Amino acid sequence: MPSTPESSRDAFAAWRAATARDWLADDPHFSAITPHFPERTAFAHTCATVIDPLARTTNRDEHLPRLQRYDADGRRTEGVVFHPDHQRIGEAIWGVDLLGRYRTPGHESETLALLYLLAQNGEGGWCCPMACTAGMIKVSQSALAGSDDGPLAGWLDRLLTPDFGRMLYASQFLTEIQGGSDVGANVVTARPVEAAETDGWWALTGEKWFCSVIDASLFLVTARPEGATAGTAGLRAFVVPRALSGHDPRDPTSPPNGFAVRRLKWKLGTRSMASAEVDFEGAYGWPVADFHGTVAIVLNTSRLYNAVCAAAILQRSWREADGYARTRMAFGKPILAFPAVARTVAKLKCEAHAARSLTFHLAALSDRLALSGGGSAGDDADLRSAWRMLVNLNKIWTALTCPAGVRDAIEVLGGNGAIEEFSVLPRLLRDSIVLEAWEGGHGVLCAQLLKDAQKGLHRPMFAHLRGLPTKEGGEQAVVDALAARWETTLSWGDADVVWRDLVEETRIPVQALLLRAQGVPAAIVDHFTAMHDGTRSPVDDPGLGARIRAVVG
Repeated sequence: MPSTPESSRDAFAAWRAATARDWLADDPHFSAITPHFPERTAFAHTCATVIDPLARTTNRDEHLPRLQRYDADGRRTEGVVFHPDHQRIGEAIWGVDLLGRYRTPGHESETLALLYLLAQNGEGGWCCPMACTAGMIKVSQSALAGSDDGPLAGWLDRLLTPDFGRMLYASQFLTEIQGGSDVGANVVTARPVEAAETDGWWALTGEKWFCSVIDASLFLVTARPEGATAGTAGLRAFVVPRALSGHDPRDPTSPPNGFAVRRLKWKLGTRSMASAEVDFEGAYGWPVADFHGTVAIVLNTSRLYNAVCAAAILQRSWREADGYARTRMAFGKPILAFPAVARTVAKLKCEAHAARSLTFHLAALSDRLALSGGGSAGDDADLRSAWRMLVNLNKIWTALTCPAGVRDAIEVLGGNGAIEEFSVLPRLLRDSIVLEAWEGGHGVLCAQLLKDAQKGLHRPMFAHLRGLPTKEGGEQAVVDALAARWETTLSWGDADVVWRDLVEETRIPVQALLLRAQGVPAAIVDHFTAMHDGTRSPVDDPGLGARIRAVVG
């Protein structure tokens, strides 16, 4: 029977309803590699049915956050006004106690499992605040390990509360216009406040260039104490509350703590979240740690969160493409029946599995390190070195494959994939491009990886990979060959010229190793490795069609 406009609309409606029903049923890999806990199932349903339409609404041009510098009576507040659906998303997030799981060590995997479900709606105005707040929680816990003096303990309690009405959330302001990755060039200054009632506080002055989550209750800010040495060695980290002591940082009518917002950033993606340029004018800040210790915590945390968001967007892209390809009819059959479409959908499915594999393995390693204390001796030190290397590698790999995956999904949807009201994919594409720059672009991370490898940190990484349990033989030889290639490249005088190439070619064997260790169906692993096999053309691969059919199902 020939299709009609109404039958096509009915088919699209059925596809949307099926897509929104259950985000666990079509993701058995995620279910297998993350902890099982009651909130996971409920939140998967909430993300698919409640948060999805709210995120669509808050990202419309007319609903984006706007700066409101004064209240109705002319008092400065430096406030940011959001669409009411932004708060509704926040209430759903705090309803599952996403960040409160950091109260005790060993719950990173649970936290990131919930974030993964949330991020299938893109950044949505809240994924960046989750990452920044997680970093602030960890920095505060580290700073309080030896003391509970000052305001940190009270702030930490509210950072961890499940009560949306009293919670605090955080941001981190490191970047200055003349110092992006070169943070040693930063010039924001700090001086002790010389008054008895403000003992321990410092006053910060200067401008920060890229300040995401400008509506946050607490800002983690790097500054240089007056008279300190140049470069990163002279920097310190401070927590700047949005409002001064005596005023609730969540109260939108509280006077700002010595800062002024120049303007909100007009961004390509993550538009539901407010980023800004800020001038500090003697803002009171509380010192928390040395620069290097603080930055190591917040950057590694954010890079892992970044990878979770990329993996989530890849999964949503596959879901949209797969469901649409099974629904959309052309020439009397679903377009998934056409081999070219099926090949794209199979590629998306494999890449989503690959991104999840190492990302949630790293989350499990975070829990293992947290429970062991993450010491500096013996096995803990080696595991921490392996984790550090793999976090940076994984951030590069997931950030590279995510935009490509969204574009593949848009290709499957054709013209419909470019229509904002029809598809979530345009928003996911914008957000995925921002993920590439968030907390370190590819060049910055490659430079860090090379520096760490020159210190020998890659050797514990390869030792860890050798220890992964797999059911097939040959993995040991693959890891050994990869390790030898790293050693050879490091011996070159100009290794930095080809270092990114080595980083990118390391991806496939490592992700394939994790996929096998996690028991992913052989059809997915085999197709993943074959489609990245640079030694032969697909034209010379007679098994390609059968593998695609096995993956697509």
